[in-house]
Amino acid sequence: MEEERYKDLKKGERGAIISIIAYLILAILKLGVGLYAGSAALKADGLNNATDIVVSIAVLVGLRMSQKPPDHDHPYGHWKAETVASLVASFIIMVVGIQVLIGAIPALFAPNQEAPDLIAAWVGGFSFVVMLFVYRYNRNLGKKIKSQAVTAASKDNLSDALVSIGATIGIIGAQFGFIWLDPLIAVLVGFVICKTAWDIFKDATHYLTDGFEKSELDECRRTALMVDDVEAVKEVKARYYGNSSVVDIVIEVNGNLDVRDAHEISDKVEEIIKEKHRAIDVNVHVEPDK
Repeated sequence: MEEERYKDLKKGERGAIISIIAYLILAILKLGVGLYAGSAALKADGLNNATDIVVSIAVLVGLRMSQKPPDHDHPYGHWKAETVASLVASFIIMVVGIQVLIGAIPALFAPNQEAPDLIAAWVGGFSFVVMLFVYRYNRNLGKKIKSQAVTAASKDNLSDALVSIGATIGIIGAQFGFIWLDPLIAVLVGFVICKTAWDIFKDATHYLTDGFEKSELDECRRTALMVDDVEAVKEVKARYYGNSSVVDIVIEVNGNLDVRDAHEISDKVEEIIKEKHRAIDVNVHVEPDK
């Protein structure tokens, strides 16, 4: 189980590296063409991608820190490092969103605006296609390895793809006389970035404060009841550790069983929950039925 989790984290690193490469190329392209073409939307999109490089590096660092083995003051290991990375990423994304809004809102009301060069639209469309592929890769990878950091990165990838198509629409609209559309899209880009930051922040704080989905707790309960001689499940608690969890469960068994038989039942419950729910540790407390 431990080896499988470390392999998953290695796979997660590939997603972060792919994001870094894509963002680096697109940021340089968008900022350069945005300045040349005079497009506020494309420049905002390029600034967004430039900061996303930092976010992806934070995710990569978090994934690598998660692979550190347990030590004297981290007996459960360093699995939550990737969740901390997601939290850090949310702050960085929010700062960028606010910066984009600060720059875009005055541009929206500036006099004597000119339509940007059409080349900016081609760059925006190309960026949309690239980020859509990166989003799909990281989304599927995040689901496969159950990584909060990679899933957070995929959400950022999706928002970047939407931002790029929005910038493209704004640039094309400006060609038909809707000059205000380009800076308006830049403002909308800022709000999209802030919304993405909030969603990632909300998920990260949920995990770091030991929040756990009720549906998953119910599934753990049903799994324990599948074991023969488990009469009832009195209580189930759990908390996330990276892409796995720690489960505390209280079961009831026949009060006439001897200690050895009760211990064997608890071992079966521990084994099946670890297998079906990617738990790194399962603490089973046995009580006699009433």
